[in-house]
This record gives sequence, structure tokens and C-alpha cells, in this order.
Amino acid sequence: MSDAPEVRPPVVTPARVVIALCLIAPFVAMLWVGSYAKVDPAFIGIPFFYWYQMLWVLISTALTMTAYKLWQRDQRARHGGAK
Repeated sequence: MSDAPEVRPPVVTPARVVIALCLIAPFVAMLWVGSYAKVDPAFIGIPFFYWYQMLWVLISTALTMTAYKLWQRDQRARHGGAK
């Protein structure tokens, strides 16, 4: 047996920072109501307030999927490629 301590990768990695940003961005966008509480510009007759929120549904889906894929890659790297 070796007396050397086990070396672990750092807990905060660039991938984890990107994951956090992907998950936080929709919350910031939706909680900052003053940025989208208006009628103009309308898109095909739909006021900005509504189409902005619906656009964030799609963006949030893409960001969550990206965060999940990055998390899977991060976990595989931390556990030596098992799975």
C-alpha cells in the first residue's frame, strides 16, 4: 500500500462553471422583469412580453440540455471513463 494521498481533481472546473451559467441564465432573464415588461416590438402581432417569455422556454430547454450533457461528460472524466 502506498502512503501517498489520493489526488482528486478540483471541484470547481470550467465545465462546472459553464453548467452553472447555463442553469442560472433563465432565472436571471425571467426575474429581471423590467427588461421585458413592454409591448413593443411585437412579433406577428404578439406583444414582446409574451413572445420573449416563450422564446426563453426554448432557450431554457437548450441550456438545460447543454448543462446535462456537460455534466455527463464531467462525471465520466472524474470517474475514469466508466459507463
